[in-house]
Amino acid sequence: MKIISLLASPHGLKGNTAGLLRDVHEGAEPEGARIETVVLKGGTVLPCLGCDACHKKGFCVQKDEFEPIKKKIAEADGLVLASPNYILNVSAQLKAFMDRCCGVVHCMQFWDKYGVSVVTSGGDGGESVAGYMDYFLITVGAVPAGSVWASVSEMTGTGFKDDVREKARALGKRLVEAWRAGEMPPGVEKRRNDFLERMRALMAWRGEEWPYEHRYWKENRGL
Repeated sequence: MKIISLLASPHGLKGNTAGLLRDVHEGAEPEGARIETVVLKGGTVLPCLGCDACHKKGFCVQKDEFEPIKKKIAEADGLVLASPNYILNVSAQLKAFMDRCCGVVHCMQFWDKYGVSVVTSGGDGGESVAGYMDYFLITVGAVPAGSVWASVSEMTGTGFKDDVREKARALGKRLVEAWRAGEMPPGVEKRRNDFLERMRALMAWRGEEWPYEHRYWKENRGL
């Protein structure tokens, strides 16, 4: 299984989010996962311009790392989203990536990839942020296999406590197992299919204004 992990923290590989993400990797790698970590520290992926080019052409016209990252995910089997909780939401770095995925969402282009979410917080709210990240996975066509979140109250002087780290390792293992078995967690299929029909209706309504997406749907989704 090939996994792309998006680490969306301004602290990069040195922060708490990176530490918890490493534990997820420690659970996935013994199961045969090959993992590449992409760090979004800021400037790697710029904010969306709302220009509609991705809907019309199938790619973003901005000259940054978004398109290469999108290609990596498209060629992988799994996606890990890792972000600190900043004011009850994902970091600006991850939000910028999500916003740039507007065309990916319209086409649900990461269909049947498996994903998990990782959140660290200074206080509470991690669970709701993880829920938001899981729903994003659904909107791009992926299957969310679980999430882990933790706050600084669950840390010692050397990192997160053992029980938190074990949850993270178990999540990494579960990601690989769910992908291998083709599992569909309870409720996910309906939510994903509901969103699929919403996008199908959108393409039927406005697809001719967005030639790339309209063609993609005809070729891949049976519009």
